[in-house]
Amino acid sequence: MSDMIIESPDQVVAFLKAQHALIEDMFDQVLLASDPKAREKPFVQLRQLLAVHETAEEMVVHPRVRREFATGDKVIDARLEEEHDAKVQLSFIESLDITSDKFIEELGKLRDSVLTHAELEETEEFPKLQRKLDVDELKRLGAAVRAAEAIAPTRPHAGVESATLNLAVGPFASMIDRARDLIEHGLG
Repeated sequence: MSDMIIESPDQVVAFLKAQHALIEDMFDQVLLASDPKAREKPFVQLRQLLAVHETAEEMVVHPRVRREFATGDKVIDARLEEEHDAKVQLSFIESLDITSDKFIEELGKLRDSVLTHAELEETEEFPKLQRKLDVDELKRLGAAVRAAEAIAPTRPHAGVESATLNLAVGPFASMIDRARDLIEHGLG
């Protein structure tokens, strides 16, 4: 999992944009796999990255935008709703046979919604942060995002989209998720 975390760049906006590009590439890797059984490993990696990425944004980035900007509540409420919907959709996809056409169909829908969500973050949130925060603050926020990702759950948890809930539930969910990941990998 740690090999998926992007180590550079160190400023939060560049870091998250790089992850958005990686997420798009990972969707393509799963969707374009020549052998349906070959979808499994990249799908697990994609699921893990989506989970830690969104958790970190919910814990660090969204609260900062909400506090700093008059329109922050409206922007963040919309992003949190999208994140909730994506978690529900991802949980459903996890229940499908990875070799089925339904899996591909639903993952394609998720890809579209996740990429639209990322684009909205990049146009509605990130420019505001770049205008308001200096380079040192952007670097500190980047470090906070990386720290949040290191302890975040690796599976979707719909209904846990706020910083408060992520702090309250996140450590327990992360421990359970990471144990499940190890057990499934061991049985793999």
